[in-house]
Amino acid sequence: MGLRDIIRSLTPQFLLNVFRGYKKKKVRKRLEGQRVSGDIITQQFLIEQLRNMGIRTGDTVLVHSSMSKIGYLENGPETFVSALLEVLGATGNLMMPSSPNPSLQIEYIQETPRFDVKASPSKLGAITEYFRKLPGVKRSLHPTEPVCVYGPEADYLTGGHFGELTPYTANSPFARLYEKAGKILYVGVTLDNAGTNLHTLEDAVDFPYPVYADKVFDIEIVDEKGVVHAQKTKVHNPEWSARRMCDQLLPLFEKHGVMSREILGKSDTLLFDGKGMFQVMLDEFHENGVTMYHPEGQKAP
Repeated sequence: MGLRDIIRSLTPQFLLNVFRGYKKKKVRKRLEGQRVSGDIITQQFLIEQLRNMGIRTGDTVLVHSSMSKIGYLENGPETFVSALLEVLGATGNLMMPSSPNPSLQIEYIQETPRFDVKASPSKLGAITEYFRKLPGVKRSLHPTEPVCVYGPEADYLTGGHFGELTPYTANSPFARLYEKAGKILYVGVTLDNAGTNLHTLEDAVDFPYPVYADKVFDIEIVDEKGVVHAQKTKVHNPEWSARRMCDQLLPLFEKHGVMSREILGKSDTLLFDGKGMFQVMLDEFHENGVTMYHPEGQKAP
């Protein structure tokens, strides 16, 4: 999580509730105005946009989204998810992060000693929660960063996450996406609030900064059959989370041709070549010390 999440964690709950209520009311009013005026986003409209931006049948796509930014969807989350599944077809894989964590990882893990893969809701928006509940969707067994997948390779994409001490290793869905030449779609969000794939660098190299807290936490995980497993996990160090400058990396990715700027519905959207994104991160880290903490480059201590 970034600076805004740190500020949010330090703000009294009653003030957060007031602010959230105001924002929700404003969003509802805007969307209702679109509905009344007939400015409605249909599944077919999204299908055409997705194909025009280069999403193809058989692709593996990881999607981060903010439903309110897309516009008034004809049938809510169903419209968005059905459009993606139609474009990807029977041979494609649709992936969505489904973290049950609404706050800092360290706060969440201290307050929630058990993760239930079937019952723990996603806190990453209405679209992810709708997708999580669809028949045939697999969810990875990780307590802080589970990923939901629908498609023929769902078992493989989710299957390596259980037992990993950190969430972004080579066995994680975030990294296995690269093996499939997958794409990452940011709809109404950016790296600042949905930068999970940036963390794959931290777990792939000898990272020079203490981005994980020292303490290792014990947590129970309940799998799809109701079997309880014990797992150890690390969580992010809040001090270093506050230092992230994720969006300052966008020009770098754009320069290397691994990111394009698109529109989906009414939302500004970023489309990444996942494998290319990761290769840029590796090269720039080794050559120039570039990370989300030092987007301009920094010699390792």
